[in-house]
Amino acid sequence: MRTLLGELVQSVPPESTQQTVGLPSLFLLVVIGSLVPVVPTGAVVSSAAVVAFHHTSPFALLLVFAVSSLAAFLGDVGLYWLGRRGTTSPGGSRWLARLRARAAPERLARAQTGLREHGVLVLVLSRLVPAGRIPVMLACLLSAMPLRRFVRGDIAACLAWAAAYQLIGLLSGSLFGEPWQGVLLAVALTLLIAAAPAIRRRFGRGGRDGGARL
Repeated sequence: MRTLLGELVQSVPPESTQQTVGLPSLFLLVVIGSLVPVVPTGAVVSSAAVVAFHHTSPFALLLVFAVSSLAAFLGDVGLYWLGRRGTTSPGGSRWLARLRARAAPERLARAQTGLREHGVLVLVLSRLVPAGRIPVMLACLLSAMPLRRFVRGDIAACLAWAAAYQLIGLLSGSLFGEPWQGVLLAVALTLLIAAAPAIRRRFGRGGRDGGARL
């Protein structure tokens, strides 16, 4: 396995080619992952940051940050616009239904309470909390937040999100001499972060069930 990965690393194209191909791919993956919340966009950004960390170009990391934050912002705004259409037209209702299906009722209730109490600040923090983006976005839709106000809050949210996952990539890349090793660690960390809410709910429910049986 290590030999195969080593051969793959040795066959990696030059940095200029990586940026020409990699940055558009990063942009598309983050946009698609923001519109259709299935692609683990955090892992994509962290992996790109690992590769950029091992580049000699001083602007590689800056480019990853700029592309990631811009792509996340465009994806969020696109999804919010589609969600707003879902509240007024049958053609957009399927997008709103998908958002509802992905937001647990208790998380949506907390997001609505936080939005009433703290306003746009909750939107800024939503991208930094695992599984927090969709409930908060749905809460914004249900409260009929204007698109302009959503955009103002989402700019800061996407910048903070891109910086956080790029930091994970930087830390992972600095621990290993080979990029693929840092990528593996970055992907593992980001997937663990993404799975944390589900793990917490599962073990919390198990503890409550066990206590009830006792």
